Amino acid sequence: MATVRLYSKARFLGYKRSKHNQRLHTSLLQIENVNTTKDSLFYLGKRVAYVYRASKEVNGSKVRVIWGRITATHGNSGVVKAKFRTNLPPRAIGAQVRVMMYPSNI
Repeated sequence: MATVRLYSKARFLGYKRSKHNQRLHTSLLQIENVNTTKDSLFYLGKRVAYVYRASKEVNGSKVRVIWGRITATHGNSGVVKAKFRTNLPPRAIGAQVRVMMYPSNI
């Protein structure tokens, strides 16, 4: 029996930026199989989780999570902006994040 995944995969592309400044409080995400602004509108308001492993064990687990939320679209290629509770670390650029299928607006 196949397992069911309750999230979509996405890549953390980097931070919102201009020519001279980088805004660390807003992250840019490319969601898998989302290539247009119209497709990305479905994901607005969805929760995002950056799951990573740490070396120190806390409460019996080395797995940690930084939670965020998708706030807006960015450009015409399906990229979205997201804000996290704490800013994502620079080492996470290019890493996978999970876009949860909730809250649902269907």
